[in-house]
Amino acid sequence: MKAAKVWFKGFDGAASEAVEVWATEIKVQGGFWDLPPGSSVLVLVNGVSTPVEVGEESTFTAHCKLQPGENTITAGYTEADGVSMKEAELVLNNRVPALPKAVIELEIQTDRISFNGSASQANEVTGAKVVRWEWQPESTPEPLKLASGEEFTSAQGESLELGLPTADGEYYISLTVTDADGYVDRAKTYFVVENGVARAVEWVTENPRWVDDAMVYGVVPHNFGPEGFRSVTQKLDYLKDLGINAIWLAPSNATPTESGHSYNVSNYFELRPDYGTKEDFAELVKEAHRRGIKVLMDVVPNHSAYEHRYFQHALRYGEASPYYDFYDRDEEGNYTYYFNWTHLPNLNYENPQVRRWMTEALSYWIREFDVDGYRVDAIWGVRQRRPDFWPAMRRELQRIKPEMVLIAEASARDPYYVQEGFDSAYDWTDELGHWAWENVFEEPTGIAQRLHHALTNGGKGYHPDSLTFRFLNNNDTAARFLTRYGADLKRVAAALVWTLDGIPCLYTGEENGIEFEPYQTPDPISFIDRGYRDYYKQLVAIRKANPALRSREVAFLGSQGEAYAFLRRSPEQTVLVLLNFSAEEQTYTLTGEAQPLSNKIGKELLTGREVNLSDNVSLAPWEVMIIAFA
Repeated sequence: MKAAKVWFKGFDGAASEAVEVWATEIKVQGGFWDLPPGSSVLVLVNGVSTPVEVGEESTFTAHCKLQPGENTITAGYTEADGVSMKEAELVLNNRVPALPKAVIELEIQTDRISFNGSASQANEVTGAKVVRWEWQPESTPEPLKLASGEEFTSAQGESLELGLPTADGEYYISLTVTDADGYVDRAKTYFVVENGVARAVEWVTENPRWVDDAMVYGVVPHNFGPEGFRSVTQKLDYLKDLGINAIWLAPSNATPTESGHSYNVSNYFELRPDYGTKEDFAELVKEAHRRGIKVLMDVVPNHSAYEHRYFQHALRYGEASPYYDFYDRDEEGNYTYYFNWTHLPNLNYENPQVRRWMTEALSYWIREFDVDGYRVDAIWGVRQRRPDFWPAMRRELQRIKPEMVLIAEASARDPYYVQEGFDSAYDWTDELGHWAWENVFEEPTGIAQRLHHALTNGGKGYHPDSLTFRFLNNNDTAARFLTRYGADLKRVAAALVWTLDGIPCLYTGEENGIEFEPYQTPDPISFIDRGYRDYYKQLVAIRKANPALRSREVAFLGSQGEAYAFLRRSPEQTVLVLLNFSAEEQTYTLTGEAQPLSNKIGKELLTGREVNLSDNVSLAPWEVMIIAFA
């Protein structure tokens, strides 16, 4: 009798290599040609029979529970006379980490704070149950005590009871769980004490306090030096001296084009070899943290590189590829992309494997390297295709490291981002990729008026939770601000960025007046100061020293001639900022919210001199005044 032949649906080309699977259970379908009459279908997972449903024309569906790593799926049949025939094998590489899941529930009571880890989950891959819970304080403004009164240095058990602390600040507690096979997972949570009273955190919209104080420096490793991460590490003392407290690394994941910026990722779990090894990267993060500097990665979840092995397999085998549905497609089955980005195929977030793949990718760099968050490229694309994905992503990343930050490369004018998982978003208009200030400085007159329109969103304002990511230069702004508008305007505009609400960002070389275009400059640049560094250091120091400049409160007073003014407030102080955007002397009249400052004495922070304000303030050409009042 002629032997039957088996085929697997959607796994063409998989015989020569293991198929990567981002799921712990998968449905394997296939069928037989010339199946002998009376035969029963047999499917084995790693040599163990699994339930199989047989359909018409000798087709079958098997629900396969996968173990960690490679799994062998064998399809065969048993003839009526009892003879078993194994006809084909398929190897699936389960990429889901074999870990339990630490989950912390927190409740603040009148006399204690209760932490419960009983909701922690068994190992998703192996099924091994959690057998050990260990609690530790991570970062606390004052030492914590157990509810029993003993000092809390560590504790074991499903739950933890702490006494109520009174020192204001954020209190971080971690839970490490171990399953029966020895696999370990760690989660962290925090609560806040304000005015001596403990409260829970609003996880969706509240960000950790360091984010309000964040002063970011955009780092392009290949512009820092020939050794990538090592070159950045060597300049950490330079960055600390500048005063910034966070760096945003240009895309560092593996890419097929190791030249310039790499928003075309070929492996989300590897790094660019020209930037260095994972050991080099770990050293960079460790040394940055030692200096009080946070490290943000630039992650690209909207699309992969055209050259990604998943996409190449899908191109070759079409619908028969297991990766075909990893990519978004139109009604004709063509892969989708934005603009003219034909080399950047969009990922399909309707596919749960893609959602798990990206979640594991972002979790990996936080869990294994302790990075502090992400600038998320083209997130507007993921939002369009799967708007409910990012809140779920945030919850998982917060479970691992609740103090991490997420910055959306999308408009801060759209409330979706701060309501659905992001701490900050770009200072863009409603049009993708368009800087809100891009037309403000194009003409030498009318700058203050155009600026007011940009800052107020045309009078419509911003969501109350909005935290705008502000800049003069970044990777997408082509020629530097200095090149386009000159030194005088650069100094005034820099003061604007560093005194406004939001998160200010310096970009590689900006503090030294280096003129280049990031996408056109693959080699290291000069860091020799051209007369601007001390000014930037002063602006950073002023922001750091004055709480009003780091608050969320801003009152835009508007333009008068070529001058502009706004107020910043905190419980401790009020700061009046006056800017002259012209080569002519300007007079600014204090009215409205600023009028009560008239005849008061303040300190001008750039010069250190006392200022007794009158109703009319004279501003010299291109002058900036930052006046603090207690």
